[in-house]
Amino acid sequence: MNEPKYPVYIISKGRWDSRLTSKALEEMKCPYRIVIDPQEYEQYSKVIDKNKILTLPFSNLGQGSIPARNWVWEHSISEGHKRHWILDDNIRCFFRRYNNTRIKCITPVCFKAPEDFVDRYTNVQMAGLQYRMFAPNRQKRPPFILNTRVYSCILLSNSVTHRWRGRYNEDTDLSIRILKDGYPTILFYAFLCDKQATMKMKGGNTDELYKQDEAFDGRLEMARSLKRQHPDIVQIKQRWGRWQHVVDYSGFKNNKLKRIK
Repeated sequence: MNEPKYPVYIISKGRWDSRLTSKALEEMKCPYRIVIDPQEYEQYSKVIDKNKILTLPFSNLGQGSIPARNWVWEHSISEGHKRHWILDDNIRCFFRRYNNTRIKCITPVCFKAPEDFVDRYTNVQMAGLQYRMFAPNRQKRPPFILNTRVYSCILLSNSVTHRWRGRYNEDTDLSIRILKDGYPTILFYAFLCDKQATMKMKGGNTDELYKQDEAFDGRLEMARSLKRQHPDIVQIKQRWGRWQHVVDYSGFKNNKLKRIK
C-alpha cells in the first residue's frame, strides 16, 4: 500500500479556483484534508468533497497561515497521530527522482516512502521534500541531505515542543529552532514537490503579507524578520536583484540521525 501513514493537511486561502495541491493529491488518489477559513466554505465546497474540508474556528487574524498551522498541529494530536504532513496550497505535482531523472508520481509513494525512512530513527522531528527546481534532470543529487531548512511540504513530529510563530519565513524559523535543539532535519531529493513560486499566485498570503510597492518591500521585511529571530546565523543580502535572507547552517553539521535499535 502506498497510502501515507500520517494525515495530510493542505492550508488554503482564496484558492478554490486554482487548488493546485488538492488537484495533485486527487490525481494520485492520496487522502487529504484541506483547511480553510469559514467565510470561504461555500466556494471550496463546490469544488472539493465536503468530507475533505476542515473549517477553521477563526479567520483573518492578520498573522498569515500561522494560526491555521498551529490549529492543524493540535487537530492531528487530537486524532492520536505521531506526525502530520502540512502542505502549501500551490504545489502542482510531485516527483520521484530516479537515475537523476524526475518521474511524476501517480501514487502517494512520495509521502509513504519518506515516512518509512523517517520512522527508522528516534530523533527526526522535521522532514520534507525538496523543490523540483533544485534537482534538475541529469544532475547528480543525493537521496537526501541533513540539517537544512524544510518548507512547503513538511512531515512534522507532533512531539516538537515549539509551535509556528511570526508572520514570515515560518518554515525556515521552525527548521532553525529544531536544529538549535540538536535534532537533525531531513530534506529529501529522492522525492520532490513542484511548487509555484511565492508571490506568483493570487490568494494565500500574497496580498496580506507579501505586498510589494514603493513604500513597502515585502521581501526585505521577510529577511529582516528572520534576522531578528536568529541574528546569530542569518544575514541579509541582495541576490538576483532582490533582498533575501542567507542562513549559515554549518553549525548544525553534527546533528546526527539516531537509528532505532
